[in-house]
Amino acid sequence: MEHIESHPFDGKAFVRHLTTSPGVYRYFDAEDELLYVGKAANLKKRVGNYFLKPPMDPRIASMVSQIARAEVTLTRTAGEALLLESQLIKSLKPRYNIVLRDDKSYPYIYLSGGEDYPRLAFHRGAKTGPGRYFGPYPSTFAVRESLGLMQKLFKVRQCEDSYFKNRSRPCLQHQIGRCSAPCVRLIDVDDYKSDVRHAEMFLEGRSSAVIDELAASMEEASRSLAFERAASLRDQVAALRKLQAQHFVQGASADMDVIACCMEGGMACVSVLFFRNGVSLGSRDFFPRLPTDASISDVLSQFIAQYYLERQVPRELVLSDPVEDMDVLASVLSDHAGYTVSLKPSVRGERARFLEMAQRNASAALTSRLASRHTLLARFDDLQKVLELDAAPRRIECFDISHTRGELTVASCVVFGPEGPEKSHYRRFNIAGITPGDDYAAMHQALTRRFKKVVEGGAKPDILLIDGGLGQVAQAVDVLRELGVEEGIRVVGVAKGPGRRAGEETLVLADSGKALHPGTSSPALHLVAAVRDEAHRFAISGHRRRREAARERSTLEDVAGVGARRRAALLKAFGGLAGVEAAGVEELMSVKGIDRGLAERIYAMLHP
Repeated sequence: MEHIESHPFDGKAFVRHLTTSPGVYRYFDAEDELLYVGKAANLKKRVGNYFLKPPMDPRIASMVSQIARAEVTLTRTAGEALLLESQLIKSLKPRYNIVLRDDKSYPYIYLSGGEDYPRLAFHRGAKTGPGRYFGPYPSTFAVRESLGLMQKLFKVRQCEDSYFKNRSRPCLQHQIGRCSAPCVRLIDVDDYKSDVRHAEMFLEGRSSAVIDELAASMEEASRSLAFERAASLRDQVAALRKLQAQHFVQGASADMDVIACCMEGGMACVSVLFFRNGVSLGSRDFFPRLPTDASISDVLSQFIAQYYLERQVPRELVLSDPVEDMDVLASVLSDHAGYTVSLKPSVRGERARFLEMAQRNASAALTSRLASRHTLLARFDDLQKVLELDAAPRRIECFDISHTRGELTVASCVVFGPEGPEKSHYRRFNIAGITPGDDYAAMHQALTRRFKKVVEGGAKPDILLIDGGLGQVAQAVDVLRELGVEEGIRVVGVAKGPGRRAGEETLVLADSGKALHPGTSSPALHLVAAVRDEAHRFAISGHRRRREAARERSTLEDVAGVGARRRAALLKAFGGLAGVEAAGVEELMSVKGIDRGLAERIYAMLHP
């Protein structure tokens, strides 16, 4: 790695020291914040364009004027440079790069491994379990629909292992013909594994090969006079062929994604139609963060690199516009996938029809987002007027408290900006060490924990909304003063209106003590109510999760010396926690591993 730093930055001198090798370059400002990450097949030529060939467009000129230092990392190939660039943009989110902001975990179909009777299941999250993962799918609905289809075609179980291991008779799924009941061994291991293999082939897109195998098995069963099995296989083949015919009529005859981009008003929408195994899995819209003056080609190139280098890639990507370095991108995706991936910006026939559909989707989604954004900006502007601020707020935080009769209190913090909710900045705080039901103490603890991060250099809100009146607002003011971070933060309480009717809330200003009544038609109050309601929802959902976790936790876990094995032995010996509670010390001692001292501690814990 080469590293050159100067103040002011001498771009021409920096370029003179560069090689013509492929690599990645990074620009930093005077505060060492990352401005931009770029890739190059020839570093000297590419970086030289920034400093040796003025004039340039306003976005580039603005960025170049802020550069205080630069770094480059050499790679062996242009493909490696593309991979590294994508990884750095995803992890570091530079200010002037196009960044795909959709960080949600996509759903998969999971086929478990390492057991005689594997199961198919919906999966979202880290792929750590043994087995195979098929996807990602664009929505939960697409996964559920596919799992329902798999039940009809292959009858592979989808129940949880705990349910499967404790069955003594077949469940309803077997009775309606959607499971072969491996739980009670109504199908042997070899036949079940054959069904699992066919399910895998189908999910891999090899439905024709599945039909051929099933047809051959049907003929063999017929020759062996196993007419019932032959009839079952015949129905399975017929169902698969019917499915294939439906998909052929729809025109989705390949594994492909159709990607269209639309740009307007400084925003972009990338709409993707997903097709797997000839099945339309639906669509999904993405709204990447844009620097000024980005082109559709730039957006598509960055979207493809950031999205597909972390996921399974279809064999074909149909694009609304050509992208830069298309051959390099296709080569990198092919290496990543293990098979040839084609990028097609010019198509005809059915693909052109799907591309037109994707373009309409992108345009409609962007129009909707722009309308929503304009509404949100108008609400921010109105809030500036209502609160008499010097400028429209850029960051609003709101706190709320949730508990059940004072128990298991949870505080929430939600964050809104001019683009809407910033969910990656949401936080929950499990409150402990206070008098149950003391909302003031709960708010004080949550605010203290949050604003200690501001003392350490974290982001500071322009407006701090507190769900409550003067008492709750006073807690916020006290915390900010104790930590010395009150400057620049406007604290506002959101108190219920007369009769607790929506739209009649009162805004309580901490600095002046004034109470404002914006009224039901106020865009500012609409914004405040939306932020407050989101904080309320987030607090309640966190409290419910904490409450459910507490319910699942056994009282025995609080007894020193009772680990997982002894706890399981006790529950098994007495048929559950109620039986353990009813047992005396002598009875508890009859369980292996429980001596008198431990039995007495257990009894004391269960009989306070």
